[in-house]
Amino acid sequence: MCKKFILPILILSAGLSVSAAGANFAGNTAGINLENPLIAVSTPAATRNYIQVKPLDMVNNPSFYLNKYVKIKGKFDKFTTLGLDYKPAMKSSEDFITFLIQRPDVTDHNVPLSELKIFLKRAEAEKHIDLNAGDEIEFSGKVFSNALGDVWMDVEQFKVLTVKTKTTDKK
Repeated sequence: MCKKFILPILILSAGLSVSAAGANFAGNTAGINLENPLIAVSTPAATRNYIQVKPLDMVNNPSFYLNKYVKIKGKFDKFTTLGLDYKPAMKSSEDFITFLIQRPDVTDHNVPLSELKIFLKRAEAEKHIDLNAGDEIEFSGKVFSNALGDVWMDVEQFKVLTVKTKTTDKK
């Protein structure tokens, strides 16, 4: 008599565990870890929806953009160590480098937008060591802090749009 109940229960529980495991991946578009809802499911950078923003809007309202995924176009200024190893927004100088973009509201000379601290993994930065001030870039990532009233951003995707043509002065 017991065997009559055990077999259907085993079949039913095996089917439920298979469907739950499959739902955690394929059908889970809500970003919820179905096995443990307290653990966040990360979305790959390629499938995230980034908000196209103007850099001056971000620096004028850093708390609004905190924990948001943003995309920015700008003119590269320089690689720097600005903000690295600062404890409240820790990014190690061993793993990251920062870069600055030029202020879009100043057109007669190059002024960096230092209120926007942009962190790029060193391995990615090394691919772009030939960038010059004025080269147009596009980058996207997450604003992870607003320490010191500034925007602190991790770059997930980095693209060079145009390279400023170099002129040679003949004397």
